[in-house]
Amino acid sequence: MKFMKLGSKPDLFQTEGDNIRYVASELATDVVVNVGDIKFYLHKFPLLSKSAKLQQLVSMASDEISDEIMIHDIPGGPAAFEVCAKFCYGMTVTLNPYNVVAARCAAEYLGMYETLEKGNLVYKIDVFLNSSILRSWKDSIIVLQTTKSLLPWSEELKLASHCLDSIASKVAIDVSQVEWSYTYNRKKLPSENGNDSQWNGVRKPQTVPKDWWVEDLCELQIDLYKQVVETIKAKGRTSADVIGESLRAYVMRRFPGLSKGIIQGGDINKSRSLIEAIIGLLPVNDSCVPCSFLLKLFQASILLDCGETEKKVLMKHIGRQLEEAAVSDLLIRAPPGEPTIYNVDVMNNLVEEFLVQEFPDSPEEIECEEIKVPRFISSSSKMKVAKLVDGYLAEVARDPSLPLSSFVDLADKVSGFARPNHDGLYRAIDMYLKEHPDISKSDRKRICRLMDCKKLSADACTHAVQNERLPMRVVVQVLFFEQMRAASSGGGSTPEIPGSIKTSLPGGSHGSSRSTTTNTEEDWDSIPTAEELKALKGELATLRLRDEGNVNGVKDTEKLTSNRLKGTLMSKRIFSKLWSNKDRQSDLSSSETSESPTSTQETKSTTSRSRRHSLS
Repeated sequence: MKFMKLGSKPDLFQTEGDNIRYVASELATDVVVNVGDIKFYLHKFPLLSKSAKLQQLVSMASDEISDEIMIHDIPGGPAAFEVCAKFCYGMTVTLNPYNVVAARCAAEYLGMYETLEKGNLVYKIDVFLNSSILRSWKDSIIVLQTTKSLLPWSEELKLASHCLDSIASKVAIDVSQVEWSYTYNRKKLPSENGNDSQWNGVRKPQTVPKDWWVEDLCELQIDLYKQVVETIKAKGRTSADVIGESLRAYVMRRFPGLSKGIIQGGDINKSRSLIEAIIGLLPVNDSCVPCSFLLKLFQASILLDCGETEKKVLMKHIGRQLEEAAVSDLLIRAPPGEPTIYNVDVMNNLVEEFLVQEFPDSPEEIECEEIKVPRFISSSSKMKVAKLVDGYLAEVARDPSLPLSSFVDLADKVSGFARPNHDGLYRAIDMYLKEHPDISKSDRKRICRLMDCKKLSADACTHAVQNERLPMRVVVQVLFFEQMRAASSGGGSTPEIPGSIKTSLPGGSHGSSRSTTTNTEEDWDSIPTAEELKALKGELATLRLRDEGNVNGVKDTEKLTSNRLKGTLMSKRIFSKLWSNKDRQSDLSSSETSESPTSTQETKSTTSRSRRHSLS
């Protein structure tokens, strides 16, 4: 911290009581200056020789035949006036970052210029500020903080702007030139821990991190912090990711419970203003601020009831990097009074913002145009978002009050996104069916159509074949596609399906007759019985055993035939039912060609379930 001493005479100011100051001197005082509630008993000559304002006030008091003058609006109050008075007497005055702005504003008020006396107080303070205070990193921050209580004087004298420029210039400097002290407790560098490597036995110079300045600025109030960041951004020499780190550190300092979704008590209006200001400072560039932090900021904006404009800006930022989000950060509680646990509309809007990147709205609809620039969305990003939505649906499906429309609408938004498999979506559907056992047939059919049975992994197929919550059509389709996969992996060109069943498939024997079946659509919408599930399970096991035998080069015909016969009759009846309905041709076709099949059908609730299964 920098200091400056003015004058050489000892401090002769004395105190009498709480509101009287006087100079210890053999000469009687001839003027009383009232500053606020403090009376200063002083001498005219030393004061008038350096202060134009006091000359004017004493002249007016003489006209009124009075030796008392009143000063109630001097910036800095009695303390600042006392500094100026001591300087007039030539007494020793110590200036430091905490009082220099008040002294400078008071000197300006009193008119202590060079025109009255060379080396007057205004000149000396300006020299001290420019040559010492503003060259110091931490002193510049302290001085900036003191300018807030001295408005509008500090603004008119450009003291605040000088501090802002000094701070921003130091932030923009190359880290190799940082030679002053700074606070950095957030994370330690290897060199700071003494763990850095040595070169030829000589310790390498300590490395200055790019965000060395972040923690010191956290001490500023939001209005000053905003001005500093805006000045830093205006200089254009500081990377956006470091500015983003500064914003994150500042918010976490002010709201330490935010990481847990908690806004601690305090002035709600001030907290709201702080969050809105931070949102306005967010860098435009993608990934400059972690998506997890943006989501915490969004939760804070909801809790503090921030403006809709700020919320929309946040949604756009989050949408552009949605693939980086975690399901836990997206589980935002619904507003009080809503029947659901989570606010699914928020997730819907975020996915829409992710999608709209490739096709931005018209300019008149854009409130933050700079973050609505068209850009290509990679396949990997789409896949990550699809998996994210699957995981999110699996969590919100546990809510008994979640409408099916909310579930389906969100799943539909990413139905065209490629996934390595549909296991996550299957898990979400299974969870919804488990928590909503009484949904109607049409709703059950609607949710099952979201899943593509061809894209289930071997483990998911095993689970699905045993799942008492799925309709018969879905279970049989899973088994059929598993059979297709087994044939393909074993080197066969077509699946090994009994001839009587082949005649029922699309493209089968021309002599087959669809009219011979008597099964109805209702049969397919029913939940399979325990006997049917057991038979299907045996069929799947047989298929896998055959596939394993082919891989190992072993063909145990008798064993395979024996296992196969266990489920042949049941499989024949089931497969015949699957393609006996009137629209079987379109069902199979869509299942084999689309991302999201339309062949899965609804289930019917039953009270005869002996066990419940869910995919973990």
